This record gives sequence, structure tokens and C-alpha cells, in this order.
Amino acid sequence: MTTEPLAAVTGAEGFIGSHLTEALVASGHRVRAMAQYNSFSSYGWLETLHPDVLDQVDIVLGDVRDPGSVRGLVEDADCVYHLAALIAIPYSYRAPHSYVDTNVTGTLNVLEAVCALGTPRLVHTSTSETYGTAQTVPITEDHPINTQSPYAASKAGGDRLADSYHASFDTPVVTLRPFNTFGPRQSMRAVIPTVIGQVAAGERTITLGDLRPTRDFTFVKDTAQAFLSVGTAPAEQVVGRTFNAGTGGEISVGDLVALIGKVMDTALDVREDAGRIRPANSEVMRLVADATRLAEATGWSPAHDLAQGLARTVEFFREPANLARYKTGIYNI
Repeated sequence: MTTEPLAAVTGAEGFIGSHLTEALVASGHRVRAMAQYNSFSSYGWLETLHPDVLDQVDIVLGDVRDPGSVRGLVEDADCVYHLAALIAIPYSYRAPHSYVDTNVTGTLNVLEAVCALGTPRLVHTSTSETYGTAQTVPITEDHPINTQSPYAASKAGGDRLADSYHASFDTPVVTLRPFNTFGPRQSMRAVIPTVIGQVAAGERTITLGDLRPTRDFTFVKDTAQAFLSVGTAPAEQVVGRTFNAGTGGEISVGDLVALIGKVMDTALDVREDAGRIRPANSEVMRLVADATRLAEATGWSPAHDLAQGLARTVEFFREPANLARYKTGIYNI
């Protein structure tokens, strides 16, 4: 009798994690999804998934900082997708210890469990922020690591642990390094939901930080497929390797806001707020991906361009029930 493969996902209740859970179920997987323990028994964005999807998902409350929680999640899994992380850069200036606890120690706990249990595949999540401001473009996986924030440093620490476990113990790790993902369910700490959410709530004066940095924005459905591609590709093509996931295009924050205004058919008054600007040496001014390695290893390529992804994101935020989940009137760090 054939049994569907079991995928374990940390950070499943979050933005990318919930989309990955959907993609895994659509591809024929059963999913054991970890949501961070809380006394409200909240499952985050997993609660919004279609009942037919949730029928294939076993949601467990736990914490990647606790080795026992992690081992229980990983038990019998065919592949572990490790997405749990603290991700907001501004908050990492205030609470760097918590970023080390989650992003470094949490990753160590996942690696230890995978190593001890003989899990066939671990997909570890990195970030383009580990590259810092582009020294050469587009950015390949051989670009120097230059961590310009405590968040980036904590993620690079997790990356190096993943590399070391593959080298030391032959742990079957593959690292995916997404560039800036956007789409439905993203938190207001990111620029695209910040702008779209405020406009959907009736605001026309938008307050942001530095408008000059450029980013490579990938629609979340495409990022989820990138995870799936490295989780299911033959081991000899991906294990022990790091892969960028991005579109190869870039746009400045200022031009992005103008494009959002066009998509929403709304004239916007954009103002810079000094309180939202990163420290001078911490701002990453340019990120644009070279995802050739991922395309050659798995055949992945993004199916949505920026305008298409923005249109779908706008549609999401214009649903009153979705917009009601956000606090659009405050600065979300």
C-alpha cells in the first residue's frame, strides 16, 4: 500500500509556512505543521486554510527553541522544512538575544533531531539579507556573506550550522535562500502589505522609511514552489547545496509604491519617516537574485511577475475579513 509522504514544517502558521503547507498538500503530502505554542491555541494563518487542506494537516503546538518539541515534530517525517524564525529587522536591533535563541539555537535543535532520527531530507531557510548590499549583480550563491543587521547575522549563523552538519555528519541538508517574498497573509512589517493595507483601509498618505533601496520581489506562491522543488528533487542534485530563489528583477521602494498606486488606481502621497530608516551602515541598498542554480537543479522558475502578484495581494487585502486581521494605523516593526 502506498502512503503519502509526510512533510514536517516549522513556522507553518506564518506567511510563507502556510502557503508551503497548502502547496505540500496539493502535491500529495501529509503535513505535520508546528505552530508556536501560545495559550490562545491560535494556529495563525493555518486557521484560514480550506477544510479540505486541513484534513491532510496535523497541527501541533511547540517551539523550535525546545529540543523535545522539535524531535516530536520530526519523528517519522520524510522531509523537514524549517521555516520558523524571527524575521523583522527593526525588532532585531531591540531584541538580538531572542533572534539568536530562535534562529540559531532553534536551527541547531532541528539539525540535531534530523541527524539523530535519520530524516531523509532537511530544507533549511536562509535569507537574501545575509548577502548585505550587493557587491556584484545579480547575486549568485558565491557572493560574500555580509551581515548588516542582528537578524541577518542570526540567519547566517543558522546557515553555517546547517553547512557544518552536512560536512561533519553527512546530514542531508539543502538550504534555500529566498529573496523578498510578498503576497497574501504577509505581516505589516514588510513594505508591500504596509502600503496595500493602508490604502485598502482608506489612507492616501503613506509613511515609509528609505525609498531608495532596491529589492527582488517574489510572489509567495512561487517561493512555496521553490521550497517544494528542493524538498522533492533527487538528493544528488540538491543536498549539501545552497540555492537562491528570486526573479532576477529589481525595483526601488519608491518605484514599488508608485506601482502599487497604479494597481490600486489610487494617487498616493508618500512621506519618509526618519524613525523608520535603518542605521546608515545597516541598510541593505541593493538585492537582486541570480537563481540559475535553482533552475538548473530543479527546473523552478517564478510563474508570476510583480504586477500579477501585486494584483492578487490587493485582492486579498480588499476582503474585509482579511483586512480586519491587520493593524494598519500603527508602525509594525
